Amino acid sequence: MSTFTDIWLPYIYLYGVGGVFFFSGMYLITKTKALNTEKKQHRFWLKALYGGFFFFMILHGFMIISALYF
Repeated sequence: MSTFTDIWLPYIYLYGVGGVFFFSGMYLITKTKALNTEKKQHRFWLKALYGGFFFFMILHGFMIISALYF
């Protein structure tokens, strides 16, 4: 039988620690004005980056749950 540390701890580490680095980078990008939110293309990529992070986090969690229970 798989335990919490075998299944969910890597997931939490991946999106927890990885999320800290991702969101720190995004914070630096917006604070240094490297990203101009007045431009349509910049807003698109900002949404794409945030959306991609959460999409893969949800997809990965769904795949773990489906592997465990279905």
